[in-house]
Amino acid sequence: MPVAPVIAAILEQVNAQPAPDVLGTDPEVLRAGQKEMGKSVVPAEPIVVGSVKDATVPGPAGPVPVRVYRPDTDGPVPTVVFFHGGGWLTGDLDTHDDPCRRMCRDVGVVVVAVDYRLAPEHPFPAAYDDCLAAAAWVADHIDDYGGRRDRLAVAGDSAGGNLAAAVALTFRDEHRPLAAQLLAYPAMDFLATDAEYPSRVENATGYMLSTQNVLDFEHLYAGDDPAVRGTSRVSPLRATSLTGVAPAVIGTAQYDPLRDECMAYANALKAAGVDVFARTYDGLIHTFLNFFPVCPTSDAAVTELYAQLGKRLA
Repeated sequence: MPVAPVIAAILEQVNAQPAPDVLGTDPEVLRAGQKEMGKSVVPAEPIVVGSVKDATVPGPAGPVPVRVYRPDTDGPVPTVVFFHGGGWLTGDLDTHDDPCRRMCRDVGVVVVAVDYRLAPEHPFPAAYDDCLAAAAWVADHIDDYGGRRDRLAVAGDSAGGNLAAAVALTFRDEHRPLAAQLLAYPAMDFLATDAEYPSRVENATGYMLSTQNVLDFEHLYAGDDPAVRGTSRVSPLRATSLTGVAPAVIGTAQYDPLRDECMAYANALKAAGVDVFARTYDGLIHTFLNFFPVCPTSDAAVTELYAQLGKRLA
C-alpha cells in the first residue's frame, strides 16, 4: 500500500530539506525542530477532557514533571502512565498532549504523562529510572489517580514504547500487577542487525525516521557497550523470559525501520503465552500516533489501538 496521501505530502516537504545530523546538532535545536514540525498536525481545538493538571511525582534525581488528564466521568476508572516518544532525546508533555487527551477521552482513563529526563544530558538509565519511579508512584497512590487498583497500564510511542515495555518487565519482576501495556512502534532491540530486521533496510531513508537516526538516538541514550545495550531495561526483546508480562497492544507501521523488531517482540510475547494484539498499519510511518488529527489512516489506527487497550482495561 502506498504512503497515506496526507503523510506523503508531509514527507515531500521534509525530504526536500537536508536530513538532520543527530550527533552533530545541539539537542536543543533538535527539540525545537520537533516542536515546530508538530505544529502542522495539531488540531484546531484541543480535545476536551474532564480536567488537565500539571504536577510532579518523586523521582530518583528529584521531582519528575507529569501531566494528569482526567475523563469527564464519576467513580473509579483505570489509569494509564504514558511515556512520550522522541528518541530519548526530544519530546515532552506538550508534544504528546493530543494523543494523551484522546486516550483519556476515548478509553475513559486517567492518563499520567511523564516528562522524563532526556539524553544526551541524561543517558541511560535516567529515562528508565524516571519512568519506573513515576509508574511505581502512581501504582502506590492509585486512589489519587484513577482509583482502580486492578486496572493500571503503561503506554508509550517510539522511545516511550521502549520505556513502557521495560517498565512492564520490571513490574513483572517485582510482582507488581499491571493490566496492560500499549506499545506504539517501539525500539525493542539495541543489538539489532539489518539481517535480522529487513525493515531497517527497506525503510532506511525517506520516511522521516531513518535507520541512521535510530542508530544515533540509541548511541546517545545507551552508549555502545553491548552489555548495557543488551539488558532488558534497554532491549526488552533480549529479556531472558517474557512469561507473565502484562497483556500487550502493539502497533507499528509499514514504512518504519523499527517495524520488524516491533513484530518480533509481539511474536516473542505470544510464544511466552502473553495476550497480544499486534498490527502493522499499511500506508503509515513512524510517529503516526501524532498524525491522527490530519490523516484518516492514522486516525483509524489510533482508534483501533485505543479500543484494544480499552478492552484490556474494562
